[in-house]
Amino acid sequence: MKRSRSRQLRVLGIAVSTRGIGFALMEGENRLVDWGVKAAKRDKNARSLSNLAKLLAYYNPEVLVLENTASAGSRRCPRIQALTKRIVALAEGRRIKVKQFSRRQVTFRFFADGQGTKHELAEHLAGRFPEELGFRLPPKRKAWMNEDGRMDIFDAVALAVHALRVGAGNDGGRWNV
Repeated sequence: MKRSRSRQLRVLGIAVSTRGIGFALMEGENRLVDWGVKAAKRDKNARSLSNLAKLLAYYNPEVLVLENTASAGSRRCPRIQALTKRIVALAEGRRIKVKQFSRRQVTFRFFADGQGTKHELAEHLAGRFPEELGFRLPPKRKAWMNEDGRMDIFDAVALAVHALRVGAGNDGGRWNV
């Protein structure tokens, strides 16, 4: 008798930013496996793609999730939009399913009225994964401050959690991968 081994869907959330990329690897909705930021200083797109290629080779995810920078209302700069397109091409070239969601879609997943801030979302995720992310929660940003680089991690986790919830709603947590 053959037993099929049930394995959780492995999803890599990527948050592209002006500093590089934030990443979060999840196996199922409740297991945050790894997370971090890969900084890119010079030739940011090429370095970000190189860092992502290493992450894809190491983790071998079934699904890659990132922000849809071409969606209506997206205010991402042309460099980030171009990088996002190259990331999609890289993942698809490795036969990894790609899911893209607007920031609005992700916000509505966590806040029924869609009115939550990035910091409120980060607080929610730090509460959900206290051992993994609790100590990484940056202080609330003041209007004159730059966004803390650690926020890229929370953006990546939010994308991955959202993708897993959408997938769970469609076909029991599994996409056709």
